Amino acid sequence: MSTYQLPELPYSYEALEPHFDKETMTIHHQRHHQAYVDNLNKALEGTDAAGKSLEAILKKISQYSPAVRNNGGGHYNHSLFWNTLSPTPQTAPSGKLAEAINTRFGSLDDLKAEIKKSGLGQFGSGWAWLIVKFNGSLEITATANQDNPLMDTQLVSRGFPILGVDVWEHAYYLKYQNKRADYLDAFWSVLDWAAVEKNYNEAISKL
Repeated sequence: MSTYQLPELPYSYEALEPHFDKETMTIHHQRHHQAYVDNLNKALEGTDAAGKSLEAILKKISQYSPAVRNNGGGHYNHSLFWNTLSPTPQTAPSGKLAEAINTRFGSLDDLKAEIKKSGLGQFGSGWAWLIVKFNGSLEITATANQDNPLMDTQLVSRGFPILGVDVWEHAYYLKYQNKRADYLDAFWSVLDWAAVEKNYNEAISKL
């Protein structure tokens, strides 16, 4: 069975300052994400997961233990999250993704408002998502804890996540305290739409 490893960040821990602070990024990556990776590897021991991708495991997560669900989701979600952030981001989508956003939500500003609403509306820990549903349409949704829309335990809005906002308190509390709205506003200053477009194109190719 392949062993999952903590991915290196494509930027330094202080690179997203002042929007995301160095201390939070360091703890979030080195401690929280590392723990998900370590616990996922332990949870998969003795299962039939050998040779399966993490995406394939998550799509059939109901067949696995809660530990695989929690830690597999944690590893997948954070890996996607890190790779959509950049100190020099493309600040708006282009091409087919921009067209799809305008068609579905009206404008980029409307999409941002909906994601903020979704993030603020998530009670407790969880994530807000922009996904490509399995029918190819865009949708904004939220999940609790480390669940994500790939999982077959999700009753509505299943699909491929292309953008995720971590609204666990550990993602923002050192800098923003209880001001989740301020954190959600700051997120757009470091979100790289080029990475989201890449995720979108990959999702469309799997349909």
